[in-house]
Amino acid sequence: MPDKNTKKADIFAVARSAAVSPSTVSRYFNHPELLKSTTRKRIDNAVRRTGYIRNRAAQTIHGIRSGTVGVLVPTLDHAIFAEVVQALSDTVAAQGFTILLSSHGYDLQREYLILRKFLEHRVDGVVLTGLEHDEAVFQLLDSQGIPCTLMWNYSNKSRFPSIGADNQMAAKLITDHVLSLGHRRVACMLPPTDGNDRALARRDMILATLRAAGITVPAHWSLQTVYSISESKKDAIALFSQPDLPTALICGNDILATGALYAAKAAGLNVPQDISIVGIGDFKGSSDIEPTLTTVRMPARRIGQETGMALVRAIVEPAEHSNESLHCAPELIIRQSSMRPRL
Repeated sequence: MPDKNTKKADIFAVARSAAVSPSTVSRYFNHPELLKSTTRKRIDNAVRRTGYIRNRAAQTIHGIRSGTVGVLVPTLDHAIFAEVVQALSDTVAAQGFTILLSSHGYDLQREYLILRKFLEHRVDGVVLTGLEHDEAVFQLLDSQGIPCTLMWNYSNKSRFPSIGADNQMAAKLITDHVLSLGHRRVACMLPPTDGNDRALARRDMILATLRAAGITVPAHWSLQTVYSISESKKDAIALFSQPDLPTALICGNDILATGALYAAKAAGLNVPQDISIVGIGDFKGSSDIEPTLTTVRMPARRIGQETGMALVRAIVEPAEHSNESLHCAPELIIRQSSMRPRL
């Protein structure tokens, strides 16, 4: 138990412990990117040894950075978001920043409330997932003048700088692949689009590309399935139980495609001989499942790294880096789960 008579550590105690000047300690908290990593590590150890806690409220009143960035994602259940957030976190940490992470469950009203909490904690910048957000979110960010980067989707017309992949391009890549193999009997398994502009962009482009090829997906081959392997397996088993089967199934993401692969096996179908199954994402495991999954790679790690770097630059040098958007192009990955239909 701490001694009540022990004087609380101050910045001078940290400086003595780290063998640096008090101004260097101050720089560690307020401008960590200006220090060498070895110096940051030495001061970090000194902070831990002394038990120093700085008064954030007093500092933020005077305009000093908090050293934190707020990151809002739709969910923490999906492996792809874990990958992109980890890359983002590692990138900003290398520059002396820490992330505050939260999810809104595809509820854009809840996103607004979480954003307010982030701002109350005086974050130095904010990362939002996707391009579409409630207007109140954009107005709040504008009124606070805080750096914001939109992650995962890309558009050259986005309200704030966006770093990510073009979901319409990804959807067209996978649909064109299915069409190039000669498939005409095509089914779709797509996730709900409420609060999810990524799913909406993919759905619209998949259906538009099929229509342009003269293909209309029948209602009983058009499935809306939540982001779950078990649910997609259940829905795909129902699809595969019908007397008239498609020769190809386009899934809106790799999770749905994985469930469909399990369903095909349960239904006694051979993939891709009896039906081709494709996804979008190239999640971890998509290259390990049997058969390996044909998909479109969304470069999650690169998106996370580039987002982290862009946000830090916008915080540190706002005048020079106010509108950094970047397209991380999706890539078609052809594996074992797709082939030409049998005649």
